[in-house]
Amino acid sequence: MVKLDKKLREQYKKSILDALQNGEKEEFQNTFLELHPSDQLDIFVTLDHDARKRGYSYLTPKEFAGIFGGLNISNQKLFFLELDESYSFNMFNHMFTDDVVNFLKAINSERSENILLHMDKEKAQKVRGLLSYAPETAGAIMTKELISISSTDIVADVLEKLRTEAPNAEIIYYLYVVDPAGTLVGVVSLRDLIIASPSEVIENIMSTRVISIAENMDQEDVGKLIKKYDFLAAPVVSKQNHLLGIVTFDDIMDILEAEVTEDFGEISATKGATDLTLSSFTAARKRAPWIIILMFFGLVTGGVIGQFEETLESVVVLAVFIPMIMGSAGNIGTQSLAVAVRGLALETIEEGGFWKMIRREFSTGFMIGVICMILITIMITILYGNWMLALIVGFSILCTFGISAVIGSTIPLLINKLKLDPAIASGPFITTVNDIVGLLIYFSIATSLMTYL
Repeated sequence: MVKLDKKLREQYKKSILDALQNGEKEEFQNTFLELHPSDQLDIFVTLDHDARKRGYSYLTPKEFAGIFGGLNISNQKLFFLELDESYSFNMFNHMFTDDVVNFLKAINSERSENILLHMDKEKAQKVRGLLSYAPETAGAIMTKELISISSTDIVADVLEKLRTEAPNAEIIYYLYVVDPAGTLVGVVSLRDLIIASPSEVIENIMSTRVISIAENMDQEDVGKLIKKYDFLAAPVVSKQNHLLGIVTFDDIMDILEAEVTEDFGEISATKGATDLTLSSFTAARKRAPWIIILMFFGLVTGGVIGQFEETLESVVVLAVFIPMIMGSAGNIGTQSLAVAVRGLALETIEEGGFWKMIRREFSTGFMIGVICMILITIMITILYGNWMLALIVGFSILCTFGISAVIGSTIPLLINKLKLDPAIASGPFITTVNDIVGLLIYFSIATSLMTYL
């Protein structure tokens, strides 16, 4: 199996295209099938319609199953429509159950049911079982392709079993030990099997300290568990501790990527619109609600400035520093928001650490404010020759930084207390709130000291 760099991939792609165009089936198979699956996938998605059609005819449903399972949903839908029905039904029989489930969830129920009716009954039954689980739970993302053994088996028999069943299993590095009732009682690693005596009984080499996953556990918690223990896979069990399936690390990587994308969308007020394949209209429709809401929040900012119109008319130069006050307040708040959300996501904020977090962020904001106050006071005094104006702006910066840092960290913590996703405390929302707070502080200080200007 060959793993390609960019230059080699282009060379292989040319050879594969030439073989397809010239109808050289054997040459195509020899070149294409020796590649790493990820390179097969990268090359296949670049083929045009005609080349893909010929590629389907040169690959068996079993060979194409691995490629199809690795495609993103949009390409899966496109390629599925190009496939002959009997070919696609056979292909689904050779795919891992979790990959089949992901595809069926993305298409309409009528077509999904038709696929299930034409699949092998045993395979279809497994797929239906996964489809019955609530979305984003361990049961919904697990796969049924695993190898389970009995505690009374001997190593030699298990190794022989591996030779016949391993090709159809998603992962073989862990073998799960069950009793006659299907209850999970232990786990054996492939390493344990290799170094054990062929006549050794599994019960003597298995570990009974099995870390398992409840079938209804949230997928994000599953990811954290697998990351914590550095597992390649983890078993999923029922309430009665019956072995149901496994969740593998590659699926968890995809899930965590999706969770990060979702959180990024929440924080940046672009939820559902971060996919670059979306049309401009769809992206605008998804992003517009937040922008409209924040636009009306902006009217509040204008209202704050309007309340201090007399102050501005008396000392027009105060208007020069409004953008700096607003921008600085938003920046500090966004930094604190990122720290709080990250801490909650990684569970590094200790139990009862709410006030500790607030004190820490206030102190951080205050210290940054002191530095900025000194710098801006010196600069304004030099440029405008007005030490009182410099003091007003500098002290406003100091107060704004401390309060904005608290606001940026408090809102996600409070949202988390309400059992909601803290990422919904979006950056633009925090920025707008801190703009208003910063202006109130600035003009309040300026108004109270205006007689000295």
